[in-house]
Amino acid sequence: MKLIKTEDAVGQVLCHDITRIVKGVTKDAVFRKGHVIKPEDISVLLSVGKDHIYVWENDESMMHENDAAEVLREICQGSNLFPTEVKEGKIELVAGCDGLFMADIERMRLVNSFGQMMIATIPSGFAARRGQHVAGTRIIPLVIKRDIMERVRTMAGSEPLLRVIPFKPKKYGVVTTGNEVFHGRIQDTFTPTIVEKLSEYGSEMVAHETSDDDNVRIEAAIRRLSERQDVEMILCTGGMSVDPDDRTPLAIKNSGAEIVSYGAPVLPGAMFLVGYLPDGRPIMGLPGCVMYSRRTVFDLVLPRVMAGIRVTQEYLSGLGHGGFCQNCEVCHFPNCSFGKGV
Repeated sequence: MKLIKTEDAVGQVLCHDITRIVKGVTKDAVFRKGHVIKPEDISVLLSVGKDHIYVWENDESMMHENDAAEVLREICQGSNLFPTEVKEGKIELVAGCDGLFMADIERMRLVNSFGQMMIATIPSGFAARRGQHVAGTRIIPLVIKRDIMERVRTMAGSEPLLRVIPFKPKKYGVVTTGNEVFHGRIQDTFTPTIVEKLSEYGSEMVAHETSDDDNVRIEAAIRRLSERQDVEMILCTGGMSVDPDDRTPLAIKNSGAEIVSYGAPVLPGAMFLVGYLPDGRPIMGLPGCVMYSRRTVFDLVLPRVMAGIRVTQEYLSGLGHGGFCQNCEVCHFPNCSFGKGV
């Protein structure tokens, strides 16, 4: 491309969009890349401050920002993501379904380190909703060397950097524990909280057991649920602390579940337990904070479980950075720092 005076540009081909910004009214292109400049266009170009403009000059070693943006999109766009129209070297990616947004953070960091292009996303491991814009990509200069884009493509590898894993609604069972609920001394307010949270994922409670604080009875309740073919996940509420009469963790262990972790570096939610039955169905022990705190470790782990991604000790250990909820007077989760370590 070459830079020429606007008055001399009639008949030339624009090599980039010309944008007009009117505060509070519009920000859009008055002319698009590829537009052949007519005599009547000169006054418009001058009115938006373009005394000089770039026009096409053939150079096979360079790529225009929009063409390079398509290469960057190909590097990023994985399953269940759809692009917006390229504009001024920028393409955004939109979730095609409700699911777990996942980004290869290390490879994304490498691409961004080139300095002439950028990828910005919502946090990896968080829920994305259908139609939500989850990532933006942009080529920084107006033109970029073709060999740079080829190097980036090679470095990024064959697997896309970004994807959305669809949520899979689950039928689940709940085991409510506690002498006070079992004997009718207080109303069970924990189970309705679970039902409300799981409804956000289209999931349905198909079985409910209530037990006192006897670990043998809790274990029997868990086993009854695990024997049901329609129960895809088991949630145990209450009895998760280290008090002598809190027996739920022992009951989960004795039921035959493989315990991934009893405890998580998240507040609220330090006494959270997650494990898997021998056939791979998840089972979780939910501490009391899940009932009375607006957001807890359960809100961080649940999207992963609903996407069918196995929860590991390594993943849980990483939640400590960003795992301190500030209990804001008005909760803005997930638009806050909770759960967003780097």
